[in-house]
Amino acid sequence: MTTPFIGTVFTPAHDPTRLPAAVRAAEAAELDEFWLWEDCFSHGGLTTAAVALASTTRIRVGLGLMPAPLRSVALTAMEVASLHRLFPGRFVPGVGHGVQRWMEQVGSRAASPMTLLDEYHAALRALLAGAEVTVDGRYVRLNAVRLQYPVPGAPLMVGGEGPRTVRFAAARSDGALLSAALTDDRLRAACAEVRDAASTDDHPIVAPRLVAVGPGAADRLRAEAARWGRDSADDIAVAGGAEEIAAEFTRLGAMGITSVLAHPTDDEPDLEGWTAVIGEAAALLR
Repeated sequence: MTTPFIGTVFTPAHDPTRLPAAVRAAEAAELDEFWLWEDCFSHGGLTTAAVALASTTRIRVGLGLMPAPLRSVALTAMEVASLHRLFPGRFVPGVGHGVQRWMEQVGSRAASPMTLLDEYHAALRALLAGAEVTVDGRYVRLNAVRLQYPVPGAPLMVGGEGPRTVRFAAARSDGALLSAALTDDRLRAACAEVRDAASTDDHPIVAPRLVAVGPGAADRLRAEAARWGRDSADDIAVAGGAEEIAAEFTRLGAMGITSVLAHPTDDEPDLEGWTAVIGEAAALLR
């Protein structure tokens, strides 16, 4: 078993003004990755990714995920290419369906989310690679569009949790980004889908795990599980200190997850202190 990369998630529950301190804490804790979510109608994902990258020098910054129905593929390509060029090797973007009720709210819900994702992902990859793209699809329409500053070989992940989306991510993208608060059974099933559909044995699989530390950790996790519609936090979270968290990360790595992301509760009272404990857990795995 390969030791997984360890990272944290800065969720939209936390005010964006806290972002620079949070990402600097993650880098100081010597974590591998720092991820951002783009939830409607909260943080702008590419804006916050730029701030996180500019606030640090080493840590990889992931964005999971940009909703395909919400963003013009040409604009997404321009923004993603700019960040790749400004911060080479440190930005890991992801695209996906988006939350369907939010897409409905903004008038962008697709009748066939998989068709949209297929067209969008293909066009985005081609644009980033420097191709001139002309396409007249069901959802994506471009006429002789080419980026002035492409980034051939730039990574692009796909996120989701349904079997079709996970298999698409394994077969077509540079990594599968799984949803938060998945049970062990669903994580194992997703890892099996990736192994079955991917062309390599080491296809990246990124998965968050809810983590709480310190006094009241179990209570915070129970409240967080309820927010995710779960009756219990037992199978979706870990509470404790660095040793307990490291053991959980090791267990998830044994499932096949290549990047484990510690996901704080919405009411985490000390984000920087929490991050330091995650760093201690990561150090135990080195």
